Amino acid sequence: MSNKTAIITGGAGFLGSHICDKLLQENINVICIDNLLTGTLDNIEHLFENPKFKFIKHDVTNFIHVPGKVDYVLHFASPASPIDYLKLPIQTLKVGSLGTHKALGLAKEKNAVFLLASTSEVYGDPEVNPQSEDYWGNVNPIGPRGVYDEAKRFAEAMTMAYQRYHNVETRIVRIFNTYGPRMRLDDGRALPTFVSQALTGKEITVFGDGSQTRSFCYVTDLIDGIYKLLLSEIKTPVNIGNPSEITIKQFAEEVIAFTKSKSRIVYKPIPEDDPQIRRPDISKARELLGWKPQVNREEGLLKTIDYFKEKLKQKR
Repeated sequence: MSNKTAIITGGAGFLGSHICDKLLQENINVICIDNLLTGTLDNIEHLFENPKFKFIKHDVTNFIHVPGKVDYVLHFASPASPIDYLKLPIQTLKVGSLGTHKALGLAKEKNAVFLLASTSEVYGDPEVNPQSEDYWGNVNPIGPRGVYDEAKRFAEAMTMAYQRYHNVETRIVRIFNTYGPRMRLDDGRALPTFVSQALTGKEITVFGDGSQTRSFCYVTDLIDGIYKLLLSEIKTPVNIGNPSEITIKQFAEEVIAFTKSKSRIVYKPIPEDDPQIRRPDISKARELLGWKPQVNREEGLLKTIDYFKEKLKQKR
């Protein structure tokens, strides 16, 4: 029996809730902290009967107090889709700065391993493809997306400072586009938008000419990589994502095909600072963690489409 305990900030969110599931499967006690700004209890209600799970409603930009022993602190709290962080710019900056500071302070107090959920957005609109961890990025700090990009870049700098100055055991995962069950239909990211538009017979909105690329990783693969990183001793950032790259236009066409939809694609102006390319170099994860994605896009998409069909049924 494991008597280890993990705290997950943002644990009621899309990724946070899957992390809660994974750690409980590994027999680790889980304390989920979330203010439910973008997370939802629907994502974790199946865990409430589990004696190893506890939920605390709290804003982690304020002091975090948890009694008892803590072995891991995983900081996932943050709005993560453009629709959220453009609507909540101050909260996004605060959870990346103050929230990271408070979560690191807790890890330091408890002598716990700290894992930061960072993002491929630290690379901005990259001038290299694929993006490896030693690329410093091309970010517009004062553009509308800067609130998320810079919050995460600051969070990484703060994490490294705690590692160097306070000797806190830290890990940083740079998460590339991830999808799967528990994404919100109104998330604003390409995949849920396309799938919900296709399933409801609406026009599928592609920004720009659709030639910009993304690389989509199925959620179970991502969570497996994060868990391996947590148990490793890698102190520098690690990309976790699927290097299979596709244009947004091709992706929209795939969604139409897999949903058997009659929706047509319409094109709209591209948002400011929208990255033109996004593909992870996962050499580091392969070599040091023995990790690579297992779920191909068709398999993952079909599972996600089934989930969204069910959600749409519930909304009717």
